[in-house]
Amino acid sequence: MKYDFLVETYETERIKVVSTWGMFSDEDLFVRPHPIDPRGRSFHEQMVHQCVSEDLWFRTMLGINVGAPPLPTPETRLEFMKRYSEDSEKRLAALREKDESWWEEEATFFDVQRPRTWIMIRAICLTYSSRIRFICSSSLK
Repeated sequence: MKYDFLVETYETERIKVVSTWGMFSDEDLFVRPHPIDPRGRSFHEQMVHQCVSEDLWFRTMLGINVGAPPLPTPETRLEFMKRYSEDSEKRLAALREKDESWWEEEATFFDVQRPRTWIMIRAICLTYSSRIRFICSSSLK
């Protein structure tokens, strides 16, 4: 299928997210690595953002609902890693089942219509940039 590259890219990005989170300890969760960063997220806030935003994008824009709350209980580093791993594995399985026509259909991206291919590329870029910010922030703590 001509859109396999999107599925494969999501597959590797989800592994990189969990690997990045594995670099930290629970003691790091509430550290604000760079006080002048305009976004100023702690590691915990970044993990919350990743889980919630990916859940929202997949449910509302791609129509893929994993049927689980996006945040773990308790909100420890290990539980975030488990929750994200489980949910993203379900999303990956759903993406693998989609045919070319599904990818080419338009869906609502906030307030405009875009092809799902476009939406998926944006989601992958958001994950990548968030992960890079997370890694860069770690060198500042």
